[in-house]
Amino acid sequence: TQSAQRNVYKPLPHLEDKSLKPPSYISTFRPSVKREAQKNKAQWKTMGPAKVAVPSPKNFLQKHSKEPKLPERKKEQDSKKLPALSVPRRTEHPVMGIRSEKNFINTNAVAAITGLPKKPQPICVDRRQGDKYLLETSGLVPKYIKKKDYGVTPKYVIRRNEEIKRTQKEYEASILNHFKKRDIKQLSDEERSSLLEGLKKNWEEVYREFQGLPLQIDTIRTKIYKEKLESQMKQLEHDIAIIEKHKVVYIANE
Repeated sequence: TQSAQRNVYKPLPHLEDKSLKPPSYISTFRPSVKREAQKNKAQWKTMGPAKVAVPSPKNFLQKHSKEPKLPERKKEQDSKKLPALSVPRRTEHPVMGIRSEKNFINTNAVAAITGLPKKPQPICVDRRQGDKYLLETSGLVPKYIKKKDYGVTPKYVIRRNEEIKRTQKEYEASILNHFKKRDIKQLSDEERSSLLEGLKKNWEEVYREFQGLPLQIDTIRTKIYKEKLESQMKQLEHDIAIIEKHKVVYIANE
């Protein structure tokens, strides 16, 4: 009995789910729709529509019949006037019998005798084949250096230079006033040159000491001393470049 209860080949029976599905929706118009579709199916399958209006043979397609037509132009001859003719009409006759008393031959002869001869334009020939060009426009004639204002500074340049000088003076005056309030003075040219010479001498002394260092630096003390000399030389070069660049130098009073 125990072996029958524990038999592997007879597992527990599987319980089926007997839940019923709701019925699907069916339209009430389904039969009528199917009937109409079956009735009109393949009605024109072989011979086309049952009744078609046959075109008349008199209404055939003619040439240019589908092109757009413009409306007819109205005649407005009365409102428009003809332009005046530049030639005389056929019915008009010229005035006859008028003669001029001027002697054109003598007049032309007198004008030719008393008139000044025409000066030929100066030309320049640059090749033996005879290629020539006008000398005035060639640039070989000193045309512009003979002008009255040649070499004279234009007025707008003079006016601009004066404005630059005036603005520079105003700027310097404002800086001086500002520095006077802060107790700062300007170095003169002699003081600036002496300061520059002193900086250069100091640089030469430091450079001489730098050149006296040994080639092989193997101690910490020598290495630190070399770095100190390099920093001093760099600072002196920076100060010299600043003073040489600026002609006006201001310093604070001690």
